[in-house]
Amino acid sequence: MAEVMKTQVKKFAQGKVVKAFGNLIQVEFLGDIRQGEVAMVLTDNVRLKAEVIEIIGNEAKIQVFEDTKGISLGSTVEFSGDLLEAELGPGLLSSIFDGLQNPLVKVADVSGFFLPRGIYLNPLDRKRHWEYEPTARVGDILVRGDTLGTTREGRFIHRIMLPFNRYGNYKVTWTIPAGSYTVETVVAKAMNEDGVEFEFTMLQKWPVKNALIQGEKIKPTKMMDTGERIIDTQFPLMKGGTFCTPGPFGAGKTVLQHHLSKYASVDIVLFIACGERAGEVVEVLKEFPHLIDPHTGDTLMRRTVIICNTSSMPVAARESSIYMGITIAEYYRQMGLDVLVLADSTSRWAQALREMSGRLEEIPGEEAFPAYLASRIAEFYERSGVIALKSGKPGSVTIGGAVSPAGGNFEEPVTQATLAVVGAFLGLSRARSDSRRYPAINPLDSWSKYIDAVSEELNHIVENWGAMVKQARKILFASDEIGKRMEVVGEEGIAINDMITYLKGELYDFCYLQQNAFDKEDAYCPLKRQIPLFQLIHYIFDTRFKFESHDQARKFFLDLQTRIKNMNCMSMDSEDYRRTHDQIKELIDGAKK
Repeated sequence: MAEVMKTQVKKFAQGKVVKAFGNLIQVEFLGDIRQGEVAMVLTDNVRLKAEVIEIIGNEAKIQVFEDTKGISLGSTVEFSGDLLEAELGPGLLSSIFDGLQNPLVKVADVSGFFLPRGIYLNPLDRKRHWEYEPTARVGDILVRGDTLGTTREGRFIHRIMLPFNRYGNYKVTWTIPAGSYTVETVVAKAMNEDGVEFEFTMLQKWPVKNALIQGEKIKPTKMMDTGERIIDTQFPLMKGGTFCTPGPFGAGKTVLQHHLSKYASVDIVLFIACGERAGEVVEVLKEFPHLIDPHTGDTLMRRTVIICNTSSMPVAARESSIYMGITIAEYYRQMGLDVLVLADSTSRWAQALREMSGRLEEIPGEEAFPAYLASRIAEFYERSGVIALKSGKPGSVTIGGAVSPAGGNFEEPVTQATLAVVGAFLGLSRARSDSRRYPAINPLDSWSKYIDAVSEELNHIVENWGAMVKQARKILFASDEIGKRMEVVGEEGIAINDMITYLKGELYDFCYLQQNAFDKEDAYCPLKRQIPLFQLIHYIFDTRFKFESHDQARKFFLDLQTRIKNMNCMSMDSEDYRRTHDQIKELIDGAKK
């Protein structure tokens, strides 16, 4: 909901193009402008959106978000007086926007499938009616973020809030009766402390590069379960936390993000394609309207917003797409909802920063990235978190960024800057991907800072959960070390106890950390199924086995692997599942010392 301004004529600055270098345009201007202000460059009868990124005297450097073909010396530039803003209100869910929040479906309807330059449509439908129920009453004293009324957006109660750009106290002087209205209908009026009355509608705007937050940031306490055993058990995530998924080309970053967007236990998913290949985004657009959310039974698109700025679209808009997505996520967080932001990929966003930094002739940092790369990445991830709201129900934004290091080199600047700020690192391995291990997360390289916090939450279900997870990790490392030794001395060159430790680690990897993405039971493994399976694995870890030879040990563990993997594909409620589980326990007990 944006306030309806009093009618007054405001004169904005204008300028002329004096120099151009790619999408960096230098403008000589008259009037007052500010950093981050939106400008329009006029050329070939179209208006191209741009943003002020540097001001020196009466000259400004602006980055144009479109193809700059046709811009020439003396082209007119008009400044808007506004920062780059997101339009917020009911109707965002199920939408597909570009990096500037253009509704791509409507743009395609207007212009066809080949999108021309200079078309900017309203992100929210101005003709659609919403059933509005006022909650604020005349005489109420409100502050930014307080509820004026509500409407229903899908299965969510969408709170119509006092605009976040209105600071101080506002006394409600009028509210509209309940009914069906458009987003531009004035639904309330309020007077500020100076006695000036403002009108409010169901939509508001907010600068995307400023964090949108009203309330106290608190420590994350709730686990975000994903249905991926390797994540939920070994490298857990928290609602309101951060994580990254670095990996080389073909390691499965996009597949993992698709899984998280389908199955993560959150209310809303923001999928930001900031530089990914168009084919991967098309896959999301084709799949999501037909996929069912396992938590609600509704289609996935009903809880999803897609910001689409693929590698074939203007490079400069990658930065705006990142900030546009996180701003929409923060808006829904203020309603007490849990939001997951998936950015794919932050490496290509960083490459756009590097390109612009080079054109600005700034002093380069490592690998020619700008010196401020680490701070920009930190600023983005710091916009995650849990907010304590007046209603008593907290809202959260969880951020997960895919990183695409060249050649899979995790020592490159973008990966290192990301690892310095995130709470969990899910490192993807090309070798594991090539050997058809899904998900291809390397359990030896990855880590999570949330294990102890998640253990506190799960201790009421399984005592000493954290200790069990840490023991499993120790066995993985011991198994890997023994495996490397076996490559040198052979299987017969190691002790039988070392061989058993190696086989326990292999069983844990194959039967628990890996899943079958093509099997409807194993593709999504909720906690109620993970916990008894992990307890069974832990029972195997604690069992002291008695084998006469290395061959006998290997044969036993291969049989055990087969039975557990078969059980993973059975319905948990079936008689076959229970019978197989009991048979596995009997098999283990029969091989004890």
